[in-house]
Amino acid sequence: MGEMMDTATGASIRVLVADDHRMVRNGLKTLLDGFDDLEFIGEAVDGEEAIQLSRELEPDIILMDILMPGKGGIAAIREICEAQPAVRIIVLSNVRDRVTARAALEAGAVGYLQKDVSVDELVRTIRMAANAS
Repeated sequence: MGEMMDTATGASIRVLVADDHRMVRNGLKTLLDGFDDLEFIGEAVDGEEAIQLSRELEPDIILMDILMPGKGGIAAIREICEAQPAVRIIVLSNVRDRVTARAALEAGAVGYLQKDVSVDELVRTIRMAANAS
């Protein structure tokens, strides 16, 4: 269905999903599984679990919600980016204010998308972030 990120190696883009809503996590897993070059590698229900799984699974991309119980998205973004600068974090949130978006980007996120984003735009953003160095 999708094109390969790196045709020379056949490498997939490894994606971790961090969101406190099961339906969102399941939907993103189903979406990612539909593309040959995107690999769903795990899911976290809060920022603390996202930090832990990021260390264990070493994703290329994390799709991160901002508003989660316990340690929220911005704190998790900051901690992950400090410990693993190669990980690219894309915020996927319903929060629409610029202050929150700016805070997420300043913490280290490389993108900020609304949850009503189109599949094409989400996949394009994941691929662009993974290929940025």
